[in-house]
Amino acid sequence: MDKHKKTDAMQLADRLFLTHPYSPLSGSVNMDSGTAIANGECLGWAARDPSGILSPYKFSRRAVGSNDVSLDIAYCGVCYADVFWTRNKHGHSNYPLVPGHEIVGIIKEVGSNVQRFKVGDYVGVGTYVNSCRECQYCDDGLEVHCSKGPILTFDGIDVDGTITKGGYSSYIVVHERYCFRIPESYPPELAAPLLCAGITVYTPMIRHSMNQPGKSFGVIGLGGLGHLAVKIGKAFGLKVTVFSTSISKKEEALTLLGADNFVVSSDEQQMKALCNSFDFILDTASGDISFDLYLSLLKTAGVLVLVGFPSEVKFSPGSLNLGAKTISGSVTGGTKQTQEMLDFCASNKIYPNIEVIPIQYANEALERMIKKDVKYRFVIDVANSLK
Repeated sequence: MDKHKKTDAMQLADRLFLTHPYSPLSGSVNMDSGTAIANGECLGWAARDPSGILSPYKFSRRAVGSNDVSLDIAYCGVCYADVFWTRNKHGHSNYPLVPGHEIVGIIKEVGSNVQRFKVGDYVGVGTYVNSCRECQYCDDGLEVHCSKGPILTFDGIDVDGTITKGGYSSYIVVHERYCFRIPESYPPELAAPLLCAGITVYTPMIRHSMNQPGKSFGVIGLGGLGHLAVKIGKAFGLKVTVFSTSISKKEEALTLLGADNFVVSSDEQQMKALCNSFDFILDTASGDISFDLYLSLLKTAGVLVLVGFPSEVKFSPGSLNLGAKTISGSVTGGTKQTQEMLDFCASNKIYPNIEVIPIQYANEALERMIKKDVKYRFVIDVANSLK
């Protein structure tokens, strides 16, 4: 097949992407940001084309509205979404593109109506920075599923009509509703990955009642998301099993992260021995898996949740119907649950394993992420390296 020709599945994915809330082409949301205070020059690192190569870039942030806060960015986590968008993998990236949606910073300015925060507070910003605040999902604190589409932290359409730019930058302006208090006891550099990776695994666990001690929990993949799923699962009192194609990850899964069991997913005998064993399995990887096989591992009424994006989801109806099993999908989470997750991680001393880097290393970090050469999340020390 011509490598430049898209399959039917790829064409369908593109059509869905155009209308999906996460698409920068799905339209803007008309929202009044309030009375402007001031705006100014911001220094960031941006990709200029689908090569994805980042380099210094100066731009202006929107003015601070009456309900906004402006924060100096201290740290920004590196997410695989940064690779996808900077390299135009969806085909809809707007350049120059400043990535980064795992942001922790210190508030330097607040709008006249801001009640929740004050200058000097540490706050976090996640994958989106606004929503309509009128639909049923926003009313329920599920802004990530806003009917009009949440405004993404980068490469979305902001309230002033400009394209949003992310956390690989010196500061950012955000409506206070979409900022999160970082608990005082929690190291700010460790909080950054929680704003995407942490909430992505926490949300489906809460939705499917996987916060009940004693339940059996399987985690597919042991990367940035997977390692946090293990830690959160253990804090909930679950019996955690890690599935990986690499036997080399066994020691770190069991010893470093505290999983109860490790299974090489390519070992058919090991897998079949676990038939009907799990209440819940979370697929944090984006590689293709045998859905029939993993569904067979679930107990009656068990749930398999995808937070990654495999190229296809294919299974026999009998694998789902027999045993009343469920396949579900999930993305990040609403504002209420994100704050809850941050507080839970602080209370239970759940810390992501990170490698702190200067922003000048961002291009190498993205390449290493593609090669899965990171344990388990890069965090950019923006405050001390972006000059």
